[in-house]
Amino acid sequence: MTNEFVLEAITREFPETVISSSEPYGMLTIEVKKEDIKKVVHYLKDSSLEINFLTDVCGIHYPEFPDKEIGVVYHLQNMMTNFRLRLKIFMSRDNIEVDSLTELYAGANWMERETFDFYGIKFKGHPDLRPILNMEDLGYHPMLKEYRLEDGTRTDKDDSMFGR
Repeated sequence: MTNEFVLEAITREFPETVISSSEPYGMLTIEVKKEDIKKVVHYLKDSSLEINFLTDVCGIHYPEFPDKEIGVVYHLQNMMTNFRLRLKIFMSRDNIEVDSLTELYAGANWMERETFDFYGIKFKGHPDLRPILNMEDLGYHPMLKEYRLEDGTRTDKDDSMFGR
């Protein structure tokens, strides 16, 4: 199975869904429409491509791109051929919600909870969407790039120790 073959199969099945594709470090990476992510993953799992393992779900935040500020990245794999694929979806801060994949992959449960916990991305249809690593009353999502990396009031740090 090759990157070209899988990309062509997805594009043929969902001609309006694929926004862009690339192959960083040889791994096929496809950006798809947010509304279609569950259909695409369902197709990949149940078709002859047999991409049957969800390796990871994680969030990303690009505050410099308002229309594509928040994203979700899915890493999928065919365990028999060792073919790996990365799917990306993006959304604005106005509507941070995407379909849950827990119906397709039971392992998505905790990965989606972690993504919600750190980025605030809501997964529609998730059976137990609540924080998994942070405290319930934290009140913010710590991986969003809207918080300072360091406390500017600290006097016990020597910036030269950090290459500055």
